[in-house]
Amino acid sequence: MSGIVLNEKELRDAKARVSKLTDALSSETGIEQLVSNLPPEVVTQVTRMMKAERVRLLSAIEAFETARGGGDASQLLKQSGTDPGVTLIVARIAKGYSQKDLAWRLGVKEQQIQRYEADRYSSISLKNYARVAALLGVQMSASITENPSFRGLDAVIADVTREDIRKILKHGRSRGWFASDMSEAQLRQYIAENRIEFGSPSLLRTGLNVTDHSEDVLLHAWRARVASRAREELARHPVTFDPVEINWLPELVRLSVFSDGPRRARAKLREHGILLIAEPQIPGLAIDGAAFLEADVPVIGMTIRKDTIDNFWFTLLHEIAHAILHYRTGLATGFFDQLETVSTDEQEAEADSFSANILIPDERWRRSTARIANSADVVEKFAKDIGIHPAIVFGRIRKERNNYALFANKIGANTVREQLVTQNEET
Repeated sequence: MSGIVLNEKELRDAKARVSKLTDALSSETGIEQLVSNLPPEVVTQVTRMMKAERVRLLSAIEAFETARGGGDASQLLKQSGTDPGVTLIVARIAKGYSQKDLAWRLGVKEQQIQRYEADRYSSISLKNYARVAALLGVQMSASITENPSFRGLDAVIADVTREDIRKILKHGRSRGWFASDMSEAQLRQYIAENRIEFGSPSLLRTGLNVTDHSEDVLLHAWRARVASRAREELARHPVTFDPVEINWLPELVRLSVFSDGPRRARAKLREHGILLIAEPQIPGLAIDGAAFLEADVPVIGMTIRKDTIDNFWFTLLHEIAHAILHYRTGLATGFFDQLETVSTDEQEAEADSFSANILIPDERWRRSTARIANSADVVEKFAKDIGIHPAIVFGRIRKERNNYALFANKIGANTVREQLVTQNEET
């Protein structure tokens, strides 16, 4: 569920969620049940997230209840931001129309309006958008009439070069993304359709901090492939996710000690409603991990660009942090991370802190001689004491000392990709 309530089902879900959060936050016992065995720094982050979510949900409930039935929709309209699809839904609610009422006035079936609103009108044509807007009294702005998504497929892919098309086509054929006989024209249509669904890559919220967006289409094509695989997996094995249910995280981290830890981690995540999809990047796209939603289920995409144990676990926990801490405040748009790039983004910093503390609690790290040790034995003993793979500790030392020649043979190189990435991966 997003941060805005737009129908009765979302209202019921929001109220149930508020009730659960209120119970958890009302006593130390309630919090302890949710965050037992987690480091204090992570407990603080999760508690702050829960309090913020409760406030946000209460505001969303109040805005919807005030607006429906022809009431004051100003608060609901403010929450909708600039999304043109949500603007239409808010206008319907403000007029006191049900979806059935609007369908009757438009001369269409109620199910059509339900489909439009389910995807926030992202699949509607400009002509039909204008028709609905006129009936609801919504003025068409230039940002809508100039939106490529409403102007046909050609406008959506006008900036995609033939070089990028060929690069995606070559990579996609080699990885089995699509049939070997797919043409450039068919690929352009595929990219356009997915751009309409996901939004332009240049608008995606990202921690990359890059200045050159010439290869954004590569990011978009990779994301579309990860999303497609996630949908296939959800069709076979549906899962549900609750960002407050996180007391399984210490058990996940302990899986790192096993030689097949990454495989075990993928299975553990699925048990708790998160999909991990390992998909190599398209050449020229430097990305480590991503987190976004597919049917309200967090999807973590990983390229295993750096095939080491330490990088895998830090990247994985970084993206899990986005799923838990930012489920309502960014995951719908998505996070796309290149982890060696320094980011000043607050949510990226929160994910870094979460990942570092889940793997190696700060309190234990500050008191450990491993932090300043030059002996591999000392580091390995510390890792054993806290129950994680020593490569994770060696990786942290290398990063903190900014010396990547140090312990280069201790980070588990060339051991992750073979577990998670194959030509015909079984998920």
